[in-house]
Amino acid sequence: EVQLVESGGGLVQPGGSLTLSCAASGFTFGDSDMSWARQAPGKGLVWISGIYKNGSTEYGDSIKGRFTISRDNAKNTMYLRMNNLKSEDTAVYYCRRGSRLIVYPYWGQGTQVTVSS
Repeated sequence: EVQLVESGGGLVQPGGSLTLSCAASGFTFGDSDMSWARQAPGKGLVWISGIYKNGSTEYGDSIKGRFTISRDNAKNTMYLRMNNLKSEDTAVYYCRRGSRLIVYPYWGQGTQVTVSS
């Protein structure tokens, strides 16, 4: 069965840092494009970053320069390193199989990030 397990979220002060992880199983991770998306309270799901099977990365304007996406194919794990967090980063963060434009219907439970003083 396909599983996507997000972890690493929590409460952090503005300007702080967190690292999120996505542990994947049930599909060929190394052959798959992967992305992070987030959903703020009362808002829709928004793609924020992708890391693709050809090695390229892509970032949304809202997080560019602050977040770094990476992956370890040997561990079937994707990461999102978040620096200089802002209140508008408060959201549930989800791991997705796919690119910015093409996404597979695989869903995890998400991990909550709350940025507050």
